[in-house]
Amino acid sequence: MGKSARRKVELVIISDVHLGTYGCHAEELLKYLKSIKPKRLILNGDIIDMWQFSKRYWPKPHMQVVKHITSLLAKGTKITYLTGNHDEMLRKFAGFRLGSFHIANKKVMSINGQSAWIFHGDVFDVTMQHSKWLAKLGAVGYDTLILINSFVNFILKALGRNKISLSKRVKDSVKQAVKFINDFELTAADIAISNGYQYVICGHIHQPEMKKITTEKGEVMYLNSGDWVENLT
Repeated sequence: MGKSARRKVELVIISDVHLGTYGCHAEELLKYLKSIKPKRLILNGDIIDMWQFSKRYWPKPHMQVVKHITSLLAKGTKITYLTGNHDEMLRKFAGFRLGSFHIANKKVMSINGQSAWIFHGDVFDVTMQHSKWLAKLGAVGYDTLILINSFVNFILKALGRNKISLSKRVKDSVKQAVKFINDFELTAADIAISNGYQYVICGHIHQPEMKKITTEKGEVMYLNSGDWVENLT
Protein backbone atom coordinates (compact mmCIF):
# COMPACT_ATOMS: atom_id res chain seq x y z
CA MET A 1 0.00 0.00 0.00
CA GLY A 2 1.42 3.38 -1.00
CA LYS A 3 2.08 6.13 1.47
CA SER A 4 -0.56 8.37 -0.16
CA ALA A 5 -3.24 5.78 0.58
CA ARG A 6 -2.59 5.75 4.30
CA ARG A 7 -5.27 7.37 6.42
CA LYS A 8 -3.96 10.08 8.73
CA VAL A 9 -5.36 9.79 12.25
CA GLU A 10 -4.66 11.75 15.42
CA LEU A 11 -4.95 8.88 17.90
CA VAL A 12 -5.09 5.07 17.65
CA ILE A 13 -5.59 2.81 20.67
CA ILE A 14 -5.20 -0.96 20.41
CA SER A 15 -5.08 -3.57 23.14
CA ASP A 16 -5.12 -7.30 23.78
CA VAL A 17 -3.14 -8.32 20.71
CA HIS A 18 -1.57 -11.30 22.53
CA LEU A 19 1.43 -11.68 20.24
CA GLY A 20 3.01 -15.08 20.79
CA THR A 21 -0.27 -17.00 21.06
CA TYR A 22 -2.24 -19.06 18.54
CA GLY A 23 -5.23 -16.75 18.86
CA CYS A 24 -3.45 -13.59 17.74
CA HIS A 25 -4.54 -12.33 14.31
CA ALA A 26 -1.21 -10.66 13.56
CA GLU A 27 -1.68 -10.56 9.78
CA GLU A 28 -4.97 -8.67 10.08
CA LEU A 29 -3.45 -6.25 12.59
CA LEU A 30 -0.45 -5.65 10.34
CA LYS A 31 -2.77 -4.90 7.42
CA TYR A 32 -4.65 -2.37 9.55
CA LEU A 33 -1.49 -0.69 10.87
CA LYS A 34 -0.16 -0.35 7.32
CA SER A 35 -3.38 1.41 6.29
CA ILE A 36 -2.97 4.27 8.76
CA LYS A 37 -0.54 7.03 9.67
CA PRO A 38 -1.20 7.78 13.35
CA LYS A 39 0.11 10.87 15.11
CA ARG A 40 -0.11 9.01 18.42
CA LEU A 41 -0.40 5.26 19.09
CA ILE A 42 -1.37 3.90 22.49
CA LEU A 43 -0.74 0.20 23.09
CA ASN A 44 -3.19 -0.42 25.91
CA GLY A 45 -1.86 -3.65 27.43
CA ASP A 46 -1.51 -7.35 26.62
CA ILE A 47 0.32 -6.62 23.37
CA ILE A 48 2.90 -9.37 23.88
CA ASP A 49 1.52 -12.29 25.88
CA MET A 50 4.33 -12.92 28.36
CA TRP A 51 2.23 -15.46 30.26
CA GLN A 52 2.36 -17.80 27.31
CA PHE A 53 5.40 -16.54 25.43
CA SER A 54 7.39 -19.36 23.88
CA LYS A 55 10.27 -19.42 21.42
CA ARG A 56 8.52 -22.38 19.81
CA TYR A 57 5.66 -20.17 18.65
CA TRP A 58 6.63 -16.79 17.27
CA PRO A 59 5.49 -16.70 13.61
CA LYS A 60 6.83 -14.21 11.09
CA PRO A 61 3.67 -12.01 11.11
CA HIS A 62 4.06 -11.52 14.88
CA MET A 63 7.59 -10.16 14.40
CA GLN A 64 6.37 -8.05 11.47
CA VAL A 65 3.87 -6.34 13.77
CA VAL A 66 6.66 -5.47 16.22
CA LYS A 67 8.89 -4.20 13.39
CA HIS A 68 6.09 -2.09 11.91
CA ILE A 69 5.33 -0.47 15.26
CA THR A 70 9.05 0.32 15.56
CA SER A 71 8.99 1.84 12.07
CA LEU A 72 6.07 4.08 13.07
CA LEU A 73 8.19 5.35 15.94
CA ALA A 74 11.03 6.13 13.54
CA LYS A 75 8.59 8.05 11.32
CA GLY A 76 7.48 10.34 14.13
CA THR A 77 4.53 8.56 15.73
CA LYS A 78 4.41 9.07 19.50
CA ILE A 79 3.94 5.64 21.10
CA THR A 80 2.83 4.93 24.65
CA TYR A 81 2.90 1.36 25.93
CA LEU A 82 0.43 0.95 28.81
CA THR A 83 0.98 -2.25 30.73
CA GLY A 84 -1.61 -5.01 31.11
CA ASN A 85 -1.75 -8.24 33.09
CA HIS A 86 -0.23 -10.44 30.36
CA ASP A 87 2.71 -8.06 30.04
CA GLU A 88 2.86 -7.06 33.71
CA MET A 89 6.65 -7.59 33.75
CA LEU A 90 6.91 -4.20 32.08
CA ARG A 91 5.29 -2.48 35.06
CA LYS A 92 8.66 -2.17 36.78
CA PHE A 93 9.73 -0.03 33.81
CA ALA A 94 6.81 2.41 34.15
CA GLY A 95 8.11 5.91 33.55
CA PHE A 96 10.75 4.79 31.03
CA ARG A 97 11.14 7.15 28.08
CA LEU A 98 13.24 6.92 24.96
CA GLY A 99 12.55 9.63 22.42
CA SER A 100 8.86 9.40 21.51
CA PHE A 101 8.41 6.01 23.22
CA HIS A 102 7.04 5.85 26.74
CA ILE A 103 6.05 3.01 29.10
CA ALA A 104 3.36 3.71 31.72
CA ASN A 105 0.61 2.00 33.69
CA LYS A 106 -2.01 4.61 32.82
CA LYS A 107 -2.34 7.81 30.85
CA VAL A 108 -4.41 10.94 31.25
CA MET A 109 -4.73 13.15 28.18
CA SER A 110 -7.05 15.59 26.47
CA ILE A 111 -9.39 14.33 23.73
CA ASN A 112 -11.52 16.95 21.98
CA GLY A 113 -10.78 19.31 24.85
CA GLN A 114 -11.98 16.84 27.48
CA SER A 115 -10.07 14.75 30.00
CA ALA A 116 -9.53 11.07 29.15
CA TRP A 117 -8.32 8.32 31.49
CA ILE A 118 -6.69 5.43 29.61
CA PHE A 119 -5.53 2.17 31.21
CA HIS A 120 -5.71 -1.58 30.56
CA GLY A 121 -8.34 -2.46 33.15
CA ASP A 122 -7.11 -5.62 34.88
CA VAL A 123 -7.14 -3.67 38.15
CA PHE A 124 -10.93 -4.21 38.19
CA ASP A 125 -10.71 -7.95 37.53
CA VAL A 126 -11.65 -9.96 40.64
CA THR A 127 -9.83 -13.05 39.32
CA MET A 128 -6.63 -11.07 38.81
CA GLN A 129 -6.80 -9.56 42.28
CA HIS A 130 -7.41 -12.76 44.24
CA SER A 131 -6.41 -15.79 42.13
CA LYS A 132 -3.75 -14.92 39.58
CA TRP A 133 -2.85 -18.61 39.18
CA LEU A 134 -6.47 -19.28 38.19
CA ALA A 135 -6.35 -16.49 35.62
CA LYS A 136 -3.14 -17.92 34.14
CA LEU A 137 -4.64 -21.40 34.03
CA GLY A 138 -7.64 -19.97 32.26
CA ALA A 139 -5.36 -18.25 29.74
CA VAL A 140 -3.72 -21.57 28.86
CA GLY A 141 -7.13 -23.20 28.46
CA TYR A 142 -8.28 -20.28 26.33
CA ASP A 143 -5.28 -20.63 24.03
CA THR A 144 -5.98 -24.37 23.68
CA LEU A 145 -9.58 -23.58 22.77
CA ILE A 146 -8.33 -21.18 20.09
CA LEU A 147 -6.13 -23.95 18.66
CA ILE A 148 -9.08 -26.36 18.55
CA ASN A 149 -11.19 -23.61 16.99
CA SER A 150 -8.63 -23.20 14.18
CA PHE A 151 -8.90 -26.91 13.37
CA VAL A 152 -12.72 -26.80 13.44
CA ASN A 153 -12.78 -23.79 11.11
CA PHE A 154 -10.38 -25.54 8.73
CA ILE A 155 -12.89 -28.40 8.45
CA LEU A 156 -15.85 -26.01 8.11
CA LYS A 157 -14.09 -24.10 5.34
CA ALA A 158 -13.45 -27.36 3.46
CA LEU A 159 -17.16 -28.12 3.75
CA GLY A 160 -18.10 -24.66 2.49
CA ARG A 161 -19.51 -23.60 5.87
CA ASN A 162 -19.04 -20.33 7.75
CA LYS A 163 -16.39 -20.01 10.45
CA ILE A 164 -17.39 -20.02 14.12
CA SER A 165 -15.74 -18.70 17.28
CA LEU A 166 -15.91 -21.27 20.05
CA SER A 167 -14.11 -18.98 22.48
CA LYS A 168 -16.51 -16.12 21.85
CA ARG A 169 -19.52 -18.39 22.39
CA VAL A 170 -18.10 -19.69 25.66
CA LYS A 171 -17.11 -16.22 26.88
CA ASP A 172 -20.44 -14.67 25.91
CA SER A 173 -22.33 -17.28 27.91
CA VAL A 174 -20.07 -16.87 30.95
CA LYS A 175 -19.79 -13.08 30.83
CA GLN A 176 -23.40 -12.50 31.81
CA ALA A 177 -22.91 -14.45 35.04
CA VAL A 178 -19.55 -12.85 35.77
CA LYS A 179 -21.02 -9.39 35.17
CA PHE A 180 -23.11 -9.58 38.35
CA ILE A 181 -19.93 -10.11 40.39
CA ASN A 182 -17.49 -7.98 38.49
CA ASP A 183 -19.27 -5.23 36.57
CA PHE A 184 -16.23 -3.95 34.81
CA GLU A 185 -17.82 -1.19 32.79
CA LEU A 186 -19.78 0.39 35.63
CA THR A 187 -16.81 0.23 37.99
CA ALA A 188 -14.56 1.97 35.46
CA ALA A 189 -17.23 4.58 34.74
CA ASP A 190 -17.95 5.25 38.41
CA ILE A 191 -14.30 5.86 39.29
CA ALA A 192 -13.77 7.97 36.17
CA ILE A 193 -16.74 10.20 37.07
CA SER A 194 -15.53 10.53 40.66
CA ASN A 195 -12.16 11.76 39.37
CA GLY A 196 -13.63 14.22 36.90
CA TYR A 197 -12.81 12.43 33.65
CA GLN A 198 -15.10 12.75 30.64
CA TYR A 199 -13.68 9.67 28.88
CA VAL A 200 -12.53 6.32 30.25
CA ILE A 201 -10.79 3.97 27.80
CA CYS A 202 -9.94 0.37 28.71
CA GLY A 203 -9.14 -3.02 27.20
CA HIS A 204 -8.74 -6.34 29.04
CA ILE A 205 -12.22 -7.87 28.65
CA HIS A 206 -12.06 -8.41 24.85
CA GLN A 207 -15.37 -6.61 24.42
CA PRO A 208 -15.24 -3.59 22.08
CA GLU A 209 -17.63 -0.88 23.19
CA MET A 210 -18.42 2.81 22.94
CA LYS A 211 -21.26 4.17 25.02
CA LYS A 212 -22.22 6.86 27.48
CA ILE A 213 -22.66 5.54 31.02
CA THR A 214 -24.75 7.48 33.52
CA THR A 215 -24.61 6.88 37.27
CA GLU A 216 -25.79 8.76 40.35
CA LYS A 217 -22.51 10.68 40.26
CA GLY A 218 -22.78 11.85 36.65
CA GLU A 219 -21.92 10.57 33.19
CA VAL A 220 -18.87 9.51 31.23
CA MET A 221 -18.09 8.21 27.75
CA TYR A 222 -16.86 4.62 28.13
CA LEU A 223 -14.77 3.05 25.38
CA ASN A 224 -13.15 -0.36 25.16
CA SER A 225 -10.61 -1.07 22.43
CA GLY A 226 -11.55 -4.76 22.23
CA ASP A 227 -8.91 -7.18 20.99
CA TRP A 228 -7.10 -8.80 18.06
CA VAL A 229 -8.03 -12.36 18.99
CA GLU A 230 -11.79 -12.51 18.44
CA ASN A 231 -13.13 -9.09 17.48
CA LEU A 232 -10.15 -7.66 15.54
CA THR A 233 -10.77 -4.12 16.75
